[in-house]
Amino acid sequence: MPAYNAEATLQKTVADIPFEYVDEIILVDDASRDKTVEQAENLKNNFLKSKKIPLTIEKMSRNTGYGGNQKRCYDLALAHSADIVVMLHPDYQYDPKLIKHFVEFIRDGYFDVMLGSRIRTRREALEGGMPAYKYYANRLLTFVENIASGQSLSEWHTGMRAYSREVLESLSYEKFSDDFVFDTQVLFSIVERGYKIGDIPVPVRYFKEASSINFKRSVKYGLQTLLEIFKFLINKLL
Repeated sequence: MPAYNAEATLQKTVADIPFEYVDEIILVDDASRDKTVEQAENLKNNFLKSKKIPLTIEKMSRNTGYGGNQKRCYDLALAHSADIVVMLHPDYQYDPKLIKHFVEFIRDGYFDVMLGSRIRTRREALEGGMPAYKYYANRLLTFVENIASGQSLSEWHTGMRAYSREVLESLSYEKFSDDFVFDTQVLFSIVERGYKIGDIPVPVRYFKEASSINFKRSVKYGLQTLLEIFKFLINKLL
């Protein structure tokens, strides 16, 4: 769980996790300005203790960014002998109850990576609160990324993902960006290595407490994504 200012949503996110599929929860707090860590400690010592689910909490001394936070999450998960690692945002934007499906598809050998797609239909995405400009940018970038990579993924830009241990160990993710484009770099690297990627639909949840980058950051992210597509195509030609 890469956490940043998730005090208001952390408890209900954790409460919806299907604990029969989880051996440990790891939360890395990216120097939040609220009481995310205190909320996590409370869950660790009360709710999760009663469920017999260990919670590892680490607070970063400075804000490292979305990609930087994920790097530390994966480092800890691999160090703690995880076989399957699920990234779940603690802002409740993605439905934790779907974790079981992510785990089962990887555990049973169907896929090496699982993605949760918020784009089942345009109507559902927009009614779920996704801003129109984000929806159309998502569709355009995903279309180009699929053409470039030979994949047929319904969304490249989801924040709910699961990886097998083998996949994470094969990636040099520490060299990737600390910014939001980290996710795109990870997927292109996975495609280059020939791993199987699956996806399933997940509900769209945009609300006040859910994290979401603004228009300016979205434009920057879009340009960075186009650059990653170009770099991927150049590498294929070399």
